[in-house]
Amino acid sequence: MGGKKKLSLKQMERMQEKKDTEEKEKKKKEKAGTSKEKKLPAVIPPDAKSDKVIGELKKMHVLTPYSVATHFNMRISAAKDLLDQLNENGAIQLVSGNHNIKIYRVD
Repeated sequence: MGGKKKLSLKQMERMQEKKDTEEKEKKKKEKAGTSKEKKLPAVIPPDAKSDKVIGELKKMHVLTPYSVATHFNMRISAAKDLLDQLNENGAIQLVSGNHNIKIYRVD
């Protein structure tokens, strides 16, 4: 009885043009080159007692979990743990913060 409505010629032309442009865009993306593979962030933080890690942190002006996580390519939760360990060891000092974010500086 019912069934799918038959498309007009104009509608079929539009659909065909849309498919053609999508295929061209896909080919362009493939020709553009291989995309960079994303490196997954590490779960295990680097050693908090390492002089190399502390040296890298001294170069940074402000230490936040986000900045440390992006610099060392790790998760933000791992960066928070690393900063807490460094604060306990006395390598860095807590400047200010609340329950969401803490800001540290190097001594």
